[in-house]
Amino acid sequence: MSAAVAPLAGGREPAVWAKGLAKRFGAVEAVRGIDLAVAPGETFGFLGPNGAGKSTTINILCTLTDPSGGTARVAGFDVVKERDDVRRHIGLVFQDPTLDGYLSAEQNLRFHAELYGIPRAVTAPRLRQVMEMVGLWERRESLVSTFSGGMKRRLEIARGLLHSPRVLFLDEPTVGLDPQTRSSIWAYVHALKRREEITIFMTTHYMEEAEYCDRIAIMDAGQIVALGSPEALKAEVGRDRVQIRTADDPAAIAALRSRFGLEAAVRDGAVTFAVPEGERFVPRLFGELGIAIQSVSVTRPTLDDVFMAHTGTTIRDAEASRPERIRVGPFGRAR
Repeated sequence: MSAAVAPLAGGREPAVWAKGLAKRFGAVEAVRGIDLAVAPGETFGFLGPNGAGKSTTINILCTLTDPSGGTARVAGFDVVKERDDVRRHIGLVFQDPTLDGYLSAEQNLRFHAELYGIPRAVTAPRLRQVMEMVGLWERRESLVSTFSGGMKRRLEIARGLLHSPRVLFLDEPTVGLDPQTRSSIWAYVHALKRREEITIFMTTHYMEEAEYCDRIAIMDAGQIVALGSPEALKAEVGRDRVQIRTADDPAAIAALRSRFGLEAAVRDGAVTFAVPEGERFVPRLFGELGIAIQSVSVTRPTLDDVFMAHTGTTIRDAEASRPERIRVGPFGRAR
């Protein structure tokens, strides 16, 4: 183990470790000084809007692009100095589809096995095992072009597991899929993790997916702004989110500031602010605001509230206000 890597409890080396990790594309700082340590067997997530630096960080950890600064180790190997060792011990499901639609499901996986040098005697039973895990064994001879989006995602996950990796990277694994299919994909992922005993490192901008993680790092503008379990991060917020709809939002915001000392802003089309015990505050709001309220909703702290507490905006608003994200091609070039 590198002397720079602090061991985890029990003396174990982190499955994924980074110190001061940075990446620049010209004048743009896509990743700015990330520190993290992910334990073996942990499900760890990066949560943040598109353009926050999540995919760029994964590209570095998976050796698809070199860092501009800092260092990182995955499965015990340096991502720059021991690139081939890292690749042998990781699986990767890209954000964009990478399957060959003109080949069958089985042919796609056999091609992957050849690339990773899996012995032929091992390939057949392993191929059946991973395809049965994701419920696609009966469709092994079907062309991938006939698969639904959810089936393709499941096949990509099976391909990422074929060579028995120690760490599986999932970059926005359910982007573009409907909520029901996303839920189905995660049911498969949880079952796979129990059987394979691997570390899962994922990125997402879906709040409900981040809840599946043991710990999450909330990213914004290339930096980690909060790190912890979903429940611990929500508990830190400690206040309920109240949203009201009025005929005069600017006047309502001014009244909240002058009469209650509350800072509010329009989020997701409603005047939004945070208070302790929101349900007890609502009657006072109706009696003292002085502005007609058309509707009101109160919600317990969510991960979006955590993001807003650290950045001053919601993930949805951050995505809407950001230019098109930097993307990195398969050979580390920005695109």
